[in-house]
Amino acid sequence: MKITTYIPTAQLKPFIKDYKIIESQYDTTNQVVPNASFALAFRLSGQISYINNDRSVDLPNIALSGLRKSVRFIHYKKNSGTLIVSFSEQGLSAFFRQPLYNLFEQTVPLDHYIPPATLALVEERLAEMSNNQLRIACMEEFLISILINRTPDLLVTEAIHKIHSTRGNIRIKELAAALCISQDAFEKRFRKVTGASPKQFSQIIKMNAIVHQPNPASLLDLVFENGYYDQPHFNRDFKLFTGQTPTDFFKSPSFW
Repeated sequence: MKITTYIPTAQLKPFIKDYKIIESQYDTTNQVVPNASFALAFRLSGQISYINNDRSVDLPNIALSGLRKSVRFIHYKKNSGTLIVSFSEQGLSAFFRQPLYNLFEQTVPLDHYIPPATLALVEERLAEMSNNQLRIACMEEFLISILINRTPDLLVTEAIHKIHSTRGNIRIKELAAALCISQDAFEKRFRKVTGASPKQFSQIIKMNAIVHQPNPASLLDLVFENGYYDQPHFNRDFKLFTGQTPTDFFKSPSFW
């Protein structure tokens, strides 16, 4: 499998984290742990599916995936390719007026949000491009054409910064108070632009920080450092997030 990453141009950098083109010469399954970004996937060739309740589900040609709390296994058939747009943490809200929280744990066709005729033209143009750089340029042109809001919510930006700075170990009531806003108003505002509640978002950040720790010295330390009172609860959340027990995962972590 070949994964090539591209950086967005300055105009889109506030909203887009990166682009990836994934090309698979053989049947391959990727273990994808949750992160705090929406993802938009354009299938370029072949067949791509994911496992849901032990059942293989084909991904739409153009799929929009919301934030998740659980691992996902993506299967790429031989000679398949896809272009993935990873948004910044409140970047998707710059392109769509619809509430984003309905997408939590969901993957839907993009034609739920964009007219099918528009998407057909984008697919046609992508197919005409002779190399990946031209495909990325085509994708950027499309994204700029649907950009509707260039101003981020600064209160949510500050909240995201505080959540990251505590590695997700923060009480939402205290976070709202620090931002001088009621908890109810804060949660609605946060959910609208990030696609997750502050609690869900914090849990994703927390678990992501845990799985990216190289060779933790003690699993028990991880449990208590991250606000868990016992190992069984930690193990349950960890397995939901990665599909493996902590012991098995840290023996040979392989994910993206």
